[in-house]
Amino acid sequence: MKLTAEKIQANWIEFNTNIETYITGDRKQRLLDFYKKYEDRIILMPAAHKKEYHSAFPGGYVDHVNRVVKAALAMSAVWEGFGCDMTTFTQEELVFSAINHDLGKMGSDTEEAYIPQTDQWRKDKLGEDYMFNKKLAFCSVPDRGLFLLQQHDISYTFNEMVAIQTHDGLYDVANEKYLKTFMPEQKPRTSLPYILHQADMMAARIEFEIEWLPKFSQNSVDTPKKNYTLNAKTSSKSKALNTLSSPGLKNMLDSL
Repeated sequence: MKLTAEKIQANWIEFNTNIETYITGDRKQRLLDFYKKYEDRIILMPAAHKKEYHSAFPGGYVDHVNRVVKAALAMSAVWEGFGCDMTTFTQEELVFSAINHDLGKMGSDTEEAYIPQTDQWRKDKLGEDYMFNKKLAFCSVPDRGLFLLQQHDISYTFNEMVAIQTHDGLYDVANEKYLKTFMPEQKPRTSLPYILHQADMMAARIEFEIEWLPKFSQNSVDTPKKNYTLNAKTSSKSKALNTLSSPGLKNMLDSL
């Protein structure tokens, strides 16, 4: 999937508009300044390094984040309609978490996380248009994103920290300490992590449907099936019978 230059620019405007609309206080300007500083990198970032993953193309990151913001707002309305206690988190916390949930994919302040793949075989055979930048020390996406925020003096609440940390749900075993507990006092005190996770999953699934489902519906030429002759089958069966010493097994095989 490819985005036009016009779509990439429109996505970037929408991205910043979400900050202007939903984020308040001093951190609004700090967040705007942060994304302005790294605009040239972030506006063209992919959301993943491999085609089979979601939005692995130039501009895919911002396109994905904008979709997660929309999904999070819609999903929160669904939860509220089913009786969720919406007083345990704010709309700003919801949108802030959605905007920054994958920020760690940016890399560091000096190094990009995803760089163009130089191995043509991996590009052609594995669909890896990008590769991980080995100059970066290993860090999980949520941890790196939270580090980048604090590094640039952008504050976040406890609710936002947990939501960003656990946005991959139980697909990441590191989140079991938050999400796979049976003690009531250890469960999250807000539904924000679950809403963000569902919004992220929905966005990724829709991106899969946009990019991949049309390819599956295209007519493909069936691979011809091998046509084994009766003589070949008989020959194979005879060889198998000759290797058996048990009369019972021979009778069973001979009756097939």
